[in-house]
Amino acid sequence: MTGTDRHDESGADHHHASGSEHHDETGSEVHDGIGSEHHDETGSEVHDGTGEQPVERTGGRHSGPPVDAAAPVTPPVTPPVTPPVTSPVTSPVTDTDLTDEIQTPTQALPVVQDTDDAASEPTVAIQTITPDGAVIDDDDLATAPVAQETPNVPTDRTAALLQAARAWLNQDPDPETQAQLRVLINAVDDGDTAALSNLHSRFDTRLAFGTAGLRGEIAAGPNRMNRVLVSQAAAGLATYLRRHAAPGVTPSVVIGYDGRKNSHVFATDTAAIMAGAGVRAILLPRLLPTPVLAFAVRHLDASCGVMVTASHNPPNDNGYKVYLGGANNGAQIVSPDDKNISDEILRVAADEHVPHLPRGSYETADEDVVHAYIKATAGIAHTPRAQVNAVYTAMHGVGWDTTRRVLEKAGFDLPTLVDAQIAPDAAFPTVAFPNPEEPGAMDLAYETAREVSAELIIANDPDADRLAVAIPDLSSASGYRRLSGNEVGAILGWRAAALAPSPDLDAPLTDSTGTLACSIVSSPALHAVADAYGLRFTETLTGFKWVSRVPNLVYGFEEALGYLVNPGTVRDKDGISAAVALLSLVSDLKSEGTTLAGYLDLFSEKFGHFASGQISVRVSELSTIALVMTRLRESPPTHVGRIRVDEIDDFRWGLGELPPSDVLRIRLTDGSRVMVRPSGTEPKLKVYIDTRSTVGTLVERRAAAQAALDELDRGMRALIA
Repeated sequence: MTGTDRHDESGADHHHASGSEHHDETGSEVHDGIGSEHHDETGSEVHDGTGEQPVERTGGRHSGPPVDAAAPVTPPVTPPVTPPVTSPVTSPVTDTDLTDEIQTPTQALPVVQDTDDAASEPTVAIQTITPDGAVIDDDDLATAPVAQETPNVPTDRTAALLQAARAWLNQDPDPETQAQLRVLINAVDDGDTAALSNLHSRFDTRLAFGTAGLRGEIAAGPNRMNRVLVSQAAAGLATYLRRHAAPGVTPSVVIGYDGRKNSHVFATDTAAIMAGAGVRAILLPRLLPTPVLAFAVRHLDASCGVMVTASHNPPNDNGYKVYLGGANNGAQIVSPDDKNISDEILRVAADEHVPHLPRGSYETADEDVVHAYIKATAGIAHTPRAQVNAVYTAMHGVGWDTTRRVLEKAGFDLPTLVDAQIAPDAAFPTVAFPNPEEPGAMDLAYETAREVSAELIIANDPDADRLAVAIPDLSSASGYRRLSGNEVGAILGWRAAALAPSPDLDAPLTDSTGTLACSIVSSPALHAVADAYGLRFTETLTGFKWVSRVPNLVYGFEEALGYLVNPGTVRDKDGISAAVALLSLVSDLKSEGTTLAGYLDLFSEKFGHFASGQISVRVSELSTIALVMTRLRESPPTHVGRIRVDEIDDFRWGLGELPPSDVLRIRLTDGSRVMVRPSGTEPKLKVYIDTRSTVGTLVERRAAAQAALDELDRGMRALIA
C-alpha cells in the first residue's frame, strides 16, 4: 500500500477482505444506537452511562476494541441528547477546523437539493428530533437550528422562555440585538407562534465552545453570536487563564479582528473585560488577517490569542477563535483545554450579569508586530528570478494590505487586483458565499485574469488563512482551472522538502528528523514526497489544531486549502505565507522556462500521478449517517466497484498515535484509498477518494489514476446509498 503505513500493533481494527461476505441490498441488521460507540475527533470518549463493555469478536467482521487483559478498554457510547430547539434556517459552519462536536440521533425529512458543495449533489435537509419531539440542529460550533412548525407547548414553558429572554435583554448592551429581541418578545406576548419558534431557537440551547471556539449567526440570544455571549466567553477565558498561570505571573492575551460585522466591537469587549479580570490584554492595531494574530501570540509571548472571525462563513456570521501560548506554541486549543474553558464560560453565564463584569484598560499594539510578521513572511522567499503576471483577490476580506506589504518586501511585482473584491466589506456583495472553493466565487478573478493574460491567480479567503490557486487552462470555459487543495498541498510540500536540510537517505529516521504532515483525509502524495527526501511523514485528525502540533514540522497542509509553510513563526494555516511560497516557486519555474502546470507534470513523473475526489451526501437525520457507518463496519465490502478491498482500518479505537475518531479507511489492492467519515460541521457523510498510478507514461498514469477514481466513486455511491 503506497502512501500509508499499516499499524497492526496500534490497536485499531483491520478488516481483511479475503473471506468476507457480501451484505444484501435490502440492508443487513443494524444497531439502533443503544450502547453504540461514538467519539468526537478530539479523541474524548463520551459515555451514556450504560457501562456496557466491549465484546471480543472472533471470526466475524465486526469492529472491536483492542483486547488487552491488563488494560481493559471502556467503549465510547452514544452521547446524551441535546436540549430541544426550533428555529429558522441559519447559515452552516464551513470551517474545516470545526470538527469535534457530538451529533445526536435524528429523523428523516424530505429530500432537498444541497447547494453548499461544488458538486451540487442530490441531498437531504436536516433536522434533529429529540425524544420529546422537539427539533434541533446539530451544527458543530454554531448550533443554528432549522425551521420547524412550533408544537403546542405548555403555558408555563412559554412563560419560562419569556423570562429568560427578558433577563437576556436586561444585560444586552447592543441596541440592534435589543430591538430585535423586544420585537420577538412582544410578538410572543401577542400569540405569534412563528415568533415563539424563533425565540425557542435562540434560547433553548447556546452556542457550544469547542476546539475552534465559537461561531454562529449574529443575532440576539445565547444560541447566536452577540455581545452578551462574547462578554461571557471573555470573562470565562480570563478565569481559565488566571487559574492556569504560574504563581506570581499575570497572564496575557493578544486579540485580533477582521472586517466582518461586529468584529471590532467583539474584540474591544473582549479586551476590556479580560483587562478588568486581571489579564494583560493587547488589541492588535487594526483589522488584520488571522495569520497575523497567530503570529502575534508567539511574537509577544502571550498566554493566549483570540481572533474574532468567521473565516469564509456567510456574511452575517462571526466567530471567536482561541489560541494558547507557552507549551502550546501558539496553536489552536484542543481537548481538554476547550472543555475547561467552556466550563468557566458556563459558570459566568449562570452567575454573572454582563453589565456588572468589571472592565479595565487594555493596550493597543503598535505596528511593530505587523512589521515583524511581514519581515518573517517575506523571508521565506529568495529574490525573485523572474516576475510573474498574477491576479489577486481578497474575496472582500482583510488579506490585501498585509499581502501587498509582504510581496513588496520580498521583491515581487504587485499583482493585478480584482478591484471589486479587494477592500474589506462585511456584506460580501459580489459572491453568494465568500469561499474560494464555492462555485462562482472566483468568476471575477477569472474575468480579470483573461483581461491581462495572467499566468497565475491567487486568492485568499476573507480572513486570509486559506489560499486558492488557479492556472491557465484552455479546455476550461473560463480559461482557468482552480487547482485542488491536494494539488497545491503536494507541490508546496515538494518545495518544502527540497529546501529542507537533506538527511542521509540510508540512515534511519530519528525523533529529530524533519516532518511533513497532513490530515488523514488529505492526499497521500505528501507521504511519497517525504519518503523520497528521507523525511518523516505524519497524519493527523482533521483540523490545523492537530497539523500545527506535529513535532519537528517542516510543512503541513489540509485539502481544504490550508497550508503551513512557515512553522517557525506561525502555528496555523496561513494563506499569505503560502501565497509567497507559491509565487516564489512559479517565479523559479518561469526563469527555467516552465510553468506550474509543467511542474505538476514533473510531480506525476517523479512521484506517480495522484488523483483525488470527494463525495458529500447531506442527510435529513444524523442517525442515517450512523447507520451507514455501522453497515460498513458490520458488513465490510469485499470490493468497491470492481476494485478489491485489501483492508479496512477503523479509527474509532484510535490508530497509531491518533485519538479515536469516527472514521473508516478502506485500502484497495490497487493502492487506492477511501476515507469515510461524518462531517463535524454539517449534516453530511463525507467520502474522500485518492488513487495513484506509477506505471507508464504521464498520459497513461493520468488515465489509470482517473479510471480508478471514477470506479471508486461509482462504487462508494452504491455502498452508501
